[in-house]
Amino acid sequence: MIRIENLHKQFGKLKVLDGVTFQVQSGGVVAVLGPNGSGKTTILKTILGMVLPDEGEACFQDKSILKQWDYRNDIGYLPQIARFPENLTVQELIDMVKNIRSVEANEEALIQRFGLTGSLNKKLSNLSGGTKQKVNIVLTFMFDSPLLILDEPTAGLDPVSLIQLKQLIKEEREKGKSLLVTTHMMSLVEELSDEIIFLLEGKIYFQGTVGQLLERTDQVNLEHAIAKILENHA
Repeated sequence: MIRIENLHKQFGKLKVLDGVTFQVQSGGVVAVLGPNGSGKTTILKTILGMVLPDEGEACFQDKSILKQWDYRNDIGYLPQIARFPENLTVQELIDMVKNIRSVEANEEALIQRFGLTGSLNKKLSNLSGGTKQKVNIVLTFMFDSPLLILDEPTAGLDPVSLIQLKQLIKEEREKGKSLLVTTHMMSLVEELSDEIIFLLEGKIYFQGTVGQLLERTDQVNLEHAIAKILENHA
């Protein structure tokens, strides 16, 4: 589904990606982890075509994505910080995104699931951060996209909405979809991920399962495993 080959990216003097190579097969949840500045979001934005690499290749469904755009119709993207037109209502935003994508959407079930029915006619400027994140989730999942990219999807969510998001991710995985997730919530990774890609200083330090990482670091949970990695590279 996704193939990244020898990806390099530098912003000014800051080297963000330094020869990153990995593949993600169809189906499953892959957690992209690492400390701030390790290159996580840059990788996601490269896959989305929002960042152009200095060197290397990024492919989606066996086709290069460089200087292409139509492949994005098969991707759902939940950004870490969603910036919506503040003068629109929730319903107007949903309708606008549906018109842009011009494919079948299933927003009604998601609206009910995340308790947004009473917010549909409210302007986005009047919503709390948590409610905006729930709107963000609806926009991401309402299309039947084979690939979902979720950048810190739990930000601002209350416990009930977090449970619903976890269940939604499980359901999408069971449909055979691929999900790339970045998060600082290690319990989410332990519960849902099939594979981990751990980045350090723009390079892949580890790729494998949670169990394999625990064995490699001789730790009992993911939080302690990552803490040990960071201590050893301090």
